[in-house]
Amino acid sequence: MAIYRFRISFEDFDDIVREIDIKTNQTFEDLHRAIHRSTGYNAEKPSSFYVSTDNWIKGDEIAILPNQRKIDNGVTLMENAKLSSFIEDPHQKFYYIYNFERPFDFHVELIKIILENDPNIEYPFLVKSTGEAPKIIDQNNIGAFAAAATVASSEFDFLNEMDFVPEDTDELEAMGGSGINPEENSEEEEDEENEFGDGDDDYADDYGSEKEEDY
Repeated sequence: MAIYRFRISFEDFDDIVREIDIKTNQTFEDLHRAIHRSTGYNAEKPSSFYVSTDNWIKGDEIAILPNQRKIDNGVTLMENAKLSSFIEDPHQKFYYIYNFERPFDFHVELIKIILENDPNIEYPFLVKSTGEAPKIIDQNNIGAFAAAATVASSEFDFLNEMDFVPEDTDELEAMGGSGINPEENSEEEEDEENEFGDGDDDYADDYGSEKEEDY
């Protein structure tokens, strides 16, 4: 029995490559699972192969775990689709989308047809593996991290409201921390009021205005 050798690469990471040998009478589900044995991803995710042109334009769909809409439209299922039924070109291409919930796109290309299988090999067989598959991000962990970051950042909101920057530290220390401790500010203001409390209120107001202009 003949063997197909497929070259599989990530669309966005073309330096990550897998080459897989598979029997011509095996199915797209066999190829799907072989790909994810080589990437470490969970194969139990809704995914699809598409018969493709040389320019990676998608045609007929071959799906695993399809949604109801696709089922109603009569989509071809991977477990029922033999590879040989969809090979019309010695360099046949398939566009492959893994996990529609958080998709990775792949290019799958037939690069070689081997006329005889090796009886000592269990197919599908990983012939070549180049590069490490990118990690799939856990959305739950992202949510926890974002929540922690929000709590931490809220502790500094009062500084943000004052347009505080780290470079202001020396200046604030030189000023004795005024502007940060509201109790100290209120005491200083009270002392100034006492100093002018026995005199003319209008004079005290004018004097305070002159001080502000000087500064």
